[in-house]
Amino acid sequence: MSKSCCAPATVTPVLDPGWRRVLWIALIVNGGFFIGEIVAGAAAGSAALQADALDFLGDSANYAISLGVAGMALAWRSRAALAKGWTMLAFAAWVLANTAWHAYAGTLPSAVVMGGVGFAALLANGGVALMLWRYRGGDANRRSAWICSRNDAIGNLIVLLAAAGVFGTHTGWPDVIVAGVMGALGLQGGLQILRQAHAELRLNPSPRPIPAGE
Repeated sequence: MSKSCCAPATVTPVLDPGWRRVLWIALIVNGGFFIGEIVAGAAAGSAALQADALDFLGDSANYAISLGVAGMALAWRSRAALAKGWTMLAFAAWVLANTAWHAYAGTLPSAVVMGGVGFAALLANGGVALMLWRYRGGDANRRSAWICSRNDAIGNLIVLLAAAGVFGTHTGWPDVIVAGVMGALGLQGGLQILRQAHAELRLNPSPRPIPAGE
Protein backbone atom coordinates (compact mmCIF):
# COMPACT_ATOMS: atom_id res chain seq x y z
CA MET A 1 0.00 0.00 0.00
CA SER A 2 1.33 3.44 -0.87
CA LYS A 3 2.47 5.92 1.77
CA SER A 4 -0.32 8.25 0.75
CA CYS A 5 -2.86 5.64 1.85
CA CYS A 6 -1.29 5.10 5.24
CA ALA A 7 -0.21 8.61 6.18
CA PRO A 8 -2.48 10.68 8.44
CA ALA A 9 -4.94 12.63 6.34
CA THR A 10 -5.64 16.28 6.79
CA VAL A 11 -8.39 16.60 9.38
CA THR A 12 -11.63 17.84 7.90
CA PRO A 13 -14.38 19.56 9.92
CA VAL A 14 -16.12 17.09 12.23
CA LEU A 15 -19.05 19.28 13.23
CA ASP A 16 -20.49 19.49 9.72
CA PRO A 17 -24.25 18.86 10.05
CA GLY A 18 -24.17 17.21 6.62
CA TRP A 19 -21.76 14.59 7.98
CA ARG A 20 -24.09 13.77 10.85
CA ARG A 21 -27.10 13.61 8.55
CA VAL A 22 -25.35 11.19 6.18
CA LEU A 23 -24.31 8.98 9.11
CA TRP A 24 -27.88 8.79 10.42
CA ILE A 25 -29.18 7.83 6.98
CA ALA A 26 -26.42 5.23 6.61
CA LEU A 27 -27.12 3.82 10.09
CA ILE A 28 -30.83 3.33 9.37
CA VAL A 29 -30.25 1.82 5.92
CA ASN A 30 -27.58 -0.59 7.13
CA GLY A 31 -29.51 -1.69 10.20
CA GLY A 32 -32.55 -2.51 8.10
CA PHE A 33 -30.59 -4.40 5.45
CA PHE A 34 -28.72 -6.42 8.07
CA ILE A 35 -32.00 -7.89 9.30
CA GLY A 36 -33.25 -8.52 5.77
CA GLU A 37 -30.06 -10.09 4.48
CA ILE A 38 -29.34 -12.31 7.47
CA VAL A 39 -32.80 -13.85 7.10
CA ALA A 40 -32.51 -14.14 3.30
CA GLY A 41 -28.97 -15.54 3.51
CA ALA A 42 -29.99 -18.27 5.93
CA ALA A 43 -33.09 -19.12 3.87
CA ALA A 44 -31.14 -19.21 0.59
CA GLY A 45 -28.12 -21.03 2.05
CA SER A 46 -25.81 -18.35 0.65
CA ALA A 47 -22.43 -17.68 2.27
CA ALA A 48 -22.11 -14.51 0.18
CA LEU A 49 -25.41 -13.07 1.44
CA GLN A 50 -24.51 -13.97 5.02
CA ALA A 51 -21.15 -12.23 4.57
CA ASP A 52 -22.91 -9.18 3.16
CA ALA A 53 -25.36 -9.17 6.07
CA LEU A 54 -22.48 -9.19 8.53
CA ASP A 55 -20.99 -6.24 6.65
CA PHE A 56 -24.24 -4.36 7.14
CA LEU A 57 -24.11 -5.11 10.88
CA GLY A 58 -20.49 -3.98 11.12
CA ASP A 59 -21.25 -0.81 9.20
CA SER A 60 -24.20 -0.03 11.48
CA ALA A 61 -21.83 -0.18 14.44
CA ASN A 62 -19.27 1.85 12.47
CA TYR A 63 -21.71 4.68 11.77
CA ALA A 64 -23.04 4.66 15.35
CA ILE A 65 -19.49 5.01 16.73
CA SER A 66 -18.72 7.77 14.23
CA LEU A 67 -21.79 9.68 15.41
CA GLY A 68 -20.73 9.20 19.02
CA VAL A 69 -17.22 10.62 18.58
CA ALA A 70 -18.01 13.40 16.07
CA GLY A 71 -16.79 16.65 17.58
CA MET A 72 -14.29 15.00 19.95
CA ALA A 73 -10.53 15.48 19.82
CA LEU A 74 -8.60 13.70 17.07
CA ALA A 75 -7.04 11.26 19.55
CA TRP A 76 -10.49 10.04 20.61
CA ARG A 77 -11.63 9.70 17.01
CA SER A 78 -8.47 7.73 16.22
CA ARG A 79 -9.14 5.41 19.17
CA ALA A 80 -12.66 4.87 17.86
CA ALA A 81 -11.18 4.01 14.46
CA LEU A 82 -8.93 1.44 16.15
CA ALA A 83 -11.98 -0.25 17.65
CA LYS A 84 -13.69 -0.26 14.26
CA GLY A 85 -10.61 -1.64 12.52
CA TRP A 86 -10.35 -4.57 14.93
CA THR A 87 -14.09 -5.19 14.60
CA MET A 88 -13.76 -5.33 10.82
CA LEU A 89 -10.96 -7.88 11.17
CA ALA A 90 -13.07 -10.02 13.51
CA PHE A 91 -16.06 -9.92 11.15
CA ALA A 92 -13.81 -10.80 8.20
CA ALA A 93 -12.42 -13.80 10.09
CA TRP A 94 -15.98 -15.02 10.77
CA VAL A 95 -16.90 -14.61 7.09
CA LEU A 96 -13.89 -16.67 6.00
CA ALA A 97 -14.66 -19.40 8.56
CA ASN A 98 -18.34 -19.51 7.49
CA THR A 99 -17.27 -19.65 3.85
CA ALA A 100 -15.01 -22.61 4.56
CA TRP A 101 -17.92 -24.42 6.22
CA HIS A 102 -20.19 -23.85 3.20
CA ALA A 103 -17.45 -25.10 0.89
CA TYR A 104 -17.04 -28.25 3.01
CA ALA A 105 -20.82 -28.84 3.17
CA GLY A 106 -21.30 -28.31 -0.56
CA THR A 107 -24.24 -25.95 -0.07
CA LEU A 108 -26.19 -25.00 -3.19
CA PRO A 109 -27.73 -21.54 -2.60
CA SER A 110 -30.76 -20.05 -4.35
CA ALA A 111 -29.55 -17.92 -7.25
CA VAL A 112 -32.88 -16.08 -7.50
CA VAL A 113 -32.83 -14.96 -3.86
CA MET A 114 -29.15 -14.03 -4.10
CA GLY A 115 -29.76 -11.89 -7.19
CA GLY A 116 -32.84 -10.10 -5.87
CA VAL A 117 -31.42 -9.30 -2.44
CA GLY A 118 -27.99 -8.46 -3.86
CA PHE A 119 -29.49 -5.93 -6.28
CA ALA A 120 -31.50 -4.21 -3.54
CA ALA A 121 -28.41 -4.09 -1.32
CA LEU A 122 -26.36 -2.60 -4.16
CA LEU A 123 -28.83 0.26 -4.53
CA ALA A 124 -28.71 0.91 -0.77
CA ASN A 125 -24.93 0.73 -0.41
CA GLY A 126 -24.32 2.63 -3.63
CA GLY A 127 -26.47 5.49 -2.38
CA VAL A 128 -24.68 5.58 0.99
CA ALA A 129 -21.25 5.43 -0.67
CA LEU A 130 -22.14 8.37 -2.92
CA MET A 131 -23.24 10.40 0.10
CA LEU A 132 -19.98 9.59 1.93
CA TRP A 133 -17.75 10.31 -1.09
CA ARG A 134 -17.10 13.93 -0.09
CA TYR A 135 -15.89 12.82 3.37
CA ARG A 136 -13.48 10.10 2.19
CA GLY A 137 -10.35 12.18 2.78
CA GLY A 138 -10.75 12.94 6.49
CA ASP A 139 -9.21 11.35 9.58
CA ALA A 140 -9.21 7.58 10.18
CA ASN A 141 -12.66 7.71 11.77
CA ARG A 142 -14.21 9.39 8.73
CA ARG A 143 -12.18 7.32 6.30
CA SER A 144 -13.38 4.10 7.94
CA ALA A 145 -17.01 5.00 7.17
CA TRP A 146 -16.16 5.58 3.51
CA ILE A 147 -14.07 2.39 3.26
CA CYS A 148 -16.87 0.26 4.72
CA SER A 149 -19.45 1.66 2.31
CA ARG A 150 -17.11 1.32 -0.66
CA ASN A 151 -16.29 -2.29 0.21
CA ASP A 152 -19.97 -3.12 0.66
CA ALA A 153 -20.91 -1.69 -2.74
CA ILE A 154 -18.13 -3.75 -4.33
CA GLY A 155 -19.35 -6.77 -2.38
CA ASN A 156 -22.90 -6.30 -3.68
CA LEU A 157 -21.65 -6.25 -7.26
CA ILE A 158 -19.80 -9.51 -6.86
CA VAL A 159 -22.80 -11.06 -5.07
CA LEU A 160 -24.73 -10.43 -8.29
CA LEU A 161 -21.93 -12.11 -10.23
CA ALA A 162 -22.06 -15.03 -7.80
CA ALA A 163 -25.82 -15.37 -8.31
CA ALA A 164 -25.27 -15.52 -12.07
CA GLY A 165 -22.51 -18.09 -11.54
CA VAL A 166 -24.65 -20.28 -9.30
CA PHE A 167 -27.50 -20.10 -11.82
CA GLY A 168 -25.21 -20.98 -14.72
CA THR A 169 -23.14 -23.74 -13.10
CA HIS A 170 -25.71 -25.20 -10.65
CA THR A 171 -22.95 -25.39 -8.03
CA GLY A 172 -22.22 -23.41 -4.89
CA TRP A 173 -18.63 -22.58 -5.82
CA PRO A 174 -19.33 -19.08 -7.21
CA ASP A 175 -21.04 -18.24 -3.90
CA VAL A 176 -18.09 -19.58 -1.90
CA ILE A 177 -15.54 -17.71 -4.01
CA VAL A 178 -17.41 -14.40 -3.66
CA ALA A 179 -17.79 -14.82 0.09
CA GLY A 180 -14.05 -15.44 0.31
CA VAL A 181 -13.33 -12.27 -1.66
CA MET A 182 -15.61 -10.30 0.66
CA GLY A 183 -13.79 -11.68 3.68
CA ALA A 184 -10.47 -10.65 2.12
CA LEU A 185 -11.84 -7.14 1.47
CA GLY A 186 -12.80 -6.92 5.14
CA LEU A 187 -9.29 -7.89 6.20
CA GLN A 188 -7.74 -5.32 3.84
CA GLY A 189 -10.08 -2.54 4.98
CA GLY A 190 -9.56 -3.29 8.67
CA LEU A 191 -5.77 -3.26 8.30
CA GLN A 192 -5.89 0.01 6.34
CA ILE A 193 -7.93 1.70 9.07
CA LEU A 194 -5.64 0.37 11.83
CA ARG A 195 -2.54 1.70 10.05
CA GLN A 196 -3.95 5.21 9.72
CA ALA A 197 -5.34 5.27 13.26
CA HIS A 198 -1.99 4.19 14.73
CA ALA A 199 -0.22 6.87 12.66
CA GLU A 200 -2.62 9.54 13.94
CA LEU A 201 -2.15 8.44 17.54
CA ARG A 202 1.64 8.65 17.22
CA LEU A 203 1.24 12.31 16.24
CA ASN A 204 -1.63 13.05 18.67
CA PRO A 205 -1.21 10.67 21.62
CA SER A 206 -3.42 12.61 24.06
CA PRO A 207 -6.90 14.04 23.61
CA ARG A 208 -6.86 17.81 23.26
CA PRO A 209 -9.56 20.44 22.79
CA ILE A 210 -10.51 21.04 19.16
CA PRO A 211 -9.41 24.50 18.00
CA ALA A 212 -12.09 26.71 16.52
CA GLY A 213 -12.74 25.80 12.91
CA GLU A 214 -11.27 22.25 13.07
